[in-house]
Amino acid sequence: MYDYDLLVVGSANADLVIGVERRPGAGETVLGSDLAVHPGGKGANQAVAAARLGARTALLARVGDDAHGRLLLESQRAAGVDTVGVLVGGAPTGVALITVDPSGDNSIVVSPGANGRLTPEDVSAAGCLFQSSRVVSAQLEIPLETVVEAVRSLAPESRFVLNPSPPRPLPQEVLAACDPLIVNEHEAKVILGGSAVGDTPEDWARILLAKGPKSVVVTLGAEGALVASAEGVARVPAVKVDAVDTTGAGDSFTAALACRLGAGASLAEAAAYAARVGAATVTKEGAQASFPTAAEVAAP
Repeated sequence: MYDYDLLVVGSANADLVIGVERRPGAGETVLGSDLAVHPGGKGANQAVAAARLGARTALLARVGDDAHGRLLLESQRAAGVDTVGVLVGGAPTGVALITVDPSGDNSIVVSPGANGRLTPEDVSAAGCLFQSSRVVSAQLEIPLETVVEAVRSLAPESRFVLNPSPPRPLPQEVLAACDPLIVNEHEAKVILGGSAVGDTPEDWARILLAKGPKSVVVTLGAEGALVASAEGVARVPAVKVDAVDTTGAGDSFTAALACRLGAGASLAEAAAYAARVGAATVTKEGAQASFPTAAEVAAP
């Protein structure tokens, strides 16, 4: 019996957001709105999204012993995430400095801070979390060697889900563990590197599968998603909504898909559910504040 439906191994950032009339050029100073501080980071976002959907969720991450770290811990606990795996100290909490113009375009500078100090040794020390988790999810806002150690720490029957963001080439050991590897167009092309990419998402998915993952999901924004495995390739239609803010939609999609896979759904079924969760997310502003509950997803 697993204690957790999902263990998220990943980043936790404080998002520092300022609205500007236009983003500054080199050497230029512009005035902006009041500073807004929100809990974020791909790992923390996925954990909150999963817990909101009712999954028994744990987070393995590192934050600083500071106000931003306390904000992140409070947001996790408020959502029902088990924070026994959140380590404190070693560096300031990771921060994303975000400027947003009136059109919604943003510029982001990330200081990884404590995220960069989440080490393979930290993963090894959390072995009990891995052994008691049905699904393990990771991203690449933490050191790649830490993700490699997470793969090595998986329980025999556990499933590994990876969203390689920000993208970089992946070692074969990590690719072979992915079930699925979840990528958008940009991430797919970075991971494929010099491989012939092809013209369609179906092409990208097939070439990615040939590199070793057990399954692949390609997210296509307003066009939905595509799932690929040894059983074939299939499109998953998008859910039509009026988008307000796309922040966090990818994280909620990944979390929802991981949860449904852990509950026994097929890849196509899980992706269809994840598409509904992602669609619900973009109808509200913010990241974690916009993640829906299972009841909200089920509502017509």
